[in-house]
Amino acid sequence: MMRFALALIMFFALPAHAQESVVAGLSQNRVAITATFVGSEILIFGAIKRDAPAPDTGILNVIIVVEGPSHPLTVRRKSKRYGIWVNTAAAEVKAAPSFYAIATSAPLSEVINEVEDQKFHISIPNSIRLEDDSERAKDFAEAVIRIRANQGLYTLNENSVTLSEDTLFSTSVSLPANLTEGEYHARIYLTRGGEVVSDFDTMIDVQKVGIERWMYNLAHEKPLIYGLLSLVIAIAAGWGASAFFRVVLRS
Repeated sequence: MMRFALALIMFFALPAHAQESVVAGLSQNRVAITATFVGSEILIFGAIKRDAPAPDTGILNVIIVVEGPSHPLTVRRKSKRYGIWVNTAAAEVKAAPSFYAIATSAPLSEVINEVEDQKFHISIPNSIRLEDDSERAKDFAEAVIRIRANQGLYTLNENSVTLSEDTLFSTSVSLPANLTEGEYHARIYLTRGGEVVSDFDTMIDVQKVGIERWMYNLAHEKPLIYGLLSLVIAIAAGWGASAFFRVVLRS
């Protein structure tokens, strides 16, 4: 009984560990893709809420991920055979994000360890789901990352999150013009000593609007009408160009 009472006293004498959570917001939760859309920029900001003083162990860091819809895809490798380029190998990728941007308050390797990275699928390689763990599948996944990075769809911006007084944070994420519409998720992770201590998730709606939306729906819901309309527009454009040049040449 005395031992239990002593243990109880020692437990309550220990300093309380702060429970840290994220309170965050976005400059916009909806992105409209129009004919003149050339990209957009979203400001992500927030604060760290605590119910006790911040712990003095482990450096606090912030990771912000913006992820687009994931889809399966087939990756093909081309090789030159008899003077022409042909597909010589292919592999299935179970799912790959159409867009993936990471912003961190410090180098990624210092912000999160490998175990936590694999658990939460944070780094770009860990965001891609493969059919198997073979080296061949990983090579094709690297090809997807390389291609989409060159297109501006996969980015890693280390040291781009501003963290003030271990409480306030902010960053901006650029969205390119070649976005796929759908639900995008903005995920925020707080880490200490490479481990995630809190996370937050919110959604960004990316949709085509106006004539782009109408054409997209027509192409997917009524492909025959869309094809005939495209043919009529092409003929009209060709006739209009021909008539214009005839008038110019006569003058």
